[in-house]
Amino acid sequence: MSDQPTFSFDEASPKFLQAMPVAPRKAAGPSKGAEAHRLKHRDRLRARFTEGGADAVPDYELLEMILYGAILRGDTKPLAKRLIAHFGDLNRVLAAPKARLKEVDGVGDKVIFQLKLIEATGHRMARAKVMQKPILSSWDALLDYCQTAMAHRDLEQFRVLYLDRKNVLVADEAQADGTVDHVPVYPREVVKRALELNATALILVHNHPSGDPTPSEADVQMTFAIRDAAEVFNIAIHDHLVIGKARELSFRAEGYL
Repeated sequence: MSDQPTFSFDEASPKFLQAMPVAPRKAAGPSKGAEAHRLKHRDRLRARFTEGGADAVPDYELLEMILYGAILRGDTKPLAKRLIAHFGDLNRVLAAPKARLKEVDGVGDKVIFQLKLIEATGHRMARAKVMQKPILSSWDALLDYCQTAMAHRDLEQFRVLYLDRKNVLVADEAQADGTVDHVPVYPREVVKRALELNATALILVHNHPSGDPTPSEADVQMTFAIRDAAEVFNIAIHDHLVIGKARELSFRAEGYL
């Protein structure tokens, strides 16, 4: 008989379980088949967009491709559809505040960075069409820019467009941000900035997050206050535009100015 001691463990005992070799777990991830399908899907989308342009893809697929820059691996379609469902359309997704974007499952800092990068690019492109150009000959481009920059904001914003003697737009500045239905405006600050820029005319612009561009009594009174302050220095108010979700309202066209 062997002098070596023998041991007997019940298979259910903790000692037996500790003695059993444990194979390392493999990290969970997509199968090769799923990964190949995802890559083919991305290639198909890219090809469709390249051949047909933006009109060839719906909003959620355009957003899906935008998200490629933030999500290098994985399916971006579910997140794109969640974002569209949450905010309503692509414009509202891009214009949404960071805090609201984070309400959507799957949105992190990289996704927010990618969305805000695309939003800023769109604003710059629209702005380039009107800056340093005569406003009267680029009025439609100006309206497009105001819609792009302000129509889908959740909060009111007041902007002033400063024009020189030739009605060339020399500066476009956001003066104040407010709440969903109010923004504080100080006529003296508007006029002071116009004098600093040697501007001889102004176009006032603010948005209505409700979507309805009908001016309130406060909007009208604020416009008159700025007009009266500007007239002292021979600065004209060409117009006040109120930007709604789908259309804008012109104070001049409506007879307020």
